[in-house]
Amino acid sequence: MSVLTVPAHAGTCWTCPFCPLLCDSYGVAVDTGAAGLRLTGSDCTRAAEALTRFAPAPGPQASLVDGRVGDLATAAAAAAGLLHGSRQPLFAGLGTDVAGARALHALALDSGAISDAADGAALMHGLRALQDRGAYTTTLAEVRTRADLIVCIGGSPSANLPEFFQRCGLGEGTVEARHIVMLGGVADDTAADEISALARLPGVSVEFLALQGDLFDTVALLAACVAGTAPAGSANEPLRSLAGCLHAAHYGVLAWEAARLPAQGALIVEALNRIVGTLNRSTRAATLPLGGGDGAATANQVYAWLSGLPLRTRAGPAGLEHEPLLFDTDRLLTGRAVDALLWVCSFGADAPPKMDLPHIVLGPAAMAPQFAASTAWPRVFIPVSTPGIGSSGHLFRADGMVMMPLHKVMDDGLPTVAEVARQLRTALAALRVGER
Repeated sequence: MSVLTVPAHAGTCWTCPFCPLLCDSYGVAVDTGAAGLRLTGSDCTRAAEALTRFAPAPGPQASLVDGRVGDLATAAAAAAGLLHGSRQPLFAGLGTDVAGARALHALALDSGAISDAADGAALMHGLRALQDRGAYTTTLAEVRTRADLIVCIGGSPSANLPEFFQRCGLGEGTVEARHIVMLGGVADDTAADEISALARLPGVSVEFLALQGDLFDTVALLAACVAGTAPAGSANEPLRSLAGCLHAAHYGVLAWEAARLPAQGALIVEALNRIVGTLNRSTRAATLPLGGGDGAATANQVYAWLSGLPLRTRAGPAGLEHEPLLFDTDRLLTGRAVDALLWVCSFGADAPPKMDLPHIVLGPAAMAPQFAASTAWPRVFIPVSTPGIGSSGHLFRADGMVMMPLHKVMDDGLPTVAEVARQLRTALAALRVGER
């Protein structure tokens, strides 16, 4: 048994790819014995749990075609055949890094596919608000060094992003005094414990504010309070007080999680941007979107810079078509508007949906047992490397302005999503040449 520790900031640092924060302040111990991969320098529950999904030594790496074991070339040929025979394929999940997204974009253009991320509905909340009205956003670095007021919309982000408040620099003294407001969420014992723990940090104060109605009502009322147009009434006083704090802050930040917003959450994001726009007339404020994990934000950035359009875009006969509602994965599958699916989940977090149509899955080798049996529908499974574990790569962080390098901690012997996508393009081109 041997143990190799890959620390942060020591020669080659490790960036955790398992949440949108992409923390790079801790490391991984690679134990070739039973312990496997272990998190070091942090107690982040999300990262620790994700590492348990990966074996320290390469396991079965064979591809599967209709439940039968085959090599990569055979699987790529079968997958290309499914795409070649499809009248409208869907590329979904898109759990990959920059290189993988670039290769998938080229393959989507070749095959006329619609592309959507695994949690595309959440991603669209911020995107549609940006398209309609613009946005004011900040970075984690600015929050850490400047924000003296942080309002967490819908409650604490730490349930999904355990390192969030640490990344904000609470208790470090960079900002003399910080006030944290939990607007909404569940006021239970866990929340009370977290508020107490944060309040014990030097220079930090915390309060919990209940929603006034639902989240739509609350944010709309807060916007009116900030603008000075809210009706008088004792019920509005907590939000009126928060509005006063936002006006008095040197740098106020409204942090929101895309995955926690309800349907039509873009309206909430628009209201948050309106609040920030009002505040920026007299002070400094911004929003901090927290979402786009498992490669979703990265795929969206790549598609936008390569084509000028974000995800939920099709390379159709009339050119590129962007439909933020129509090209939703669930809607397309439920309505049988597509006849083949390519699902990409190299981080292993998003299993493919149950489907009764030909499909191709690119995922970690540990997913193979799900595809071992043949079914009535053609399907191909190709194991791929996870960026930041078995291969290097790059991901965009939640704040959307910083691209972080991922360094592998072991050699898993698997191809990357980019390599597989390029093989699919080659095989697809060969099929088309054979038809001439």
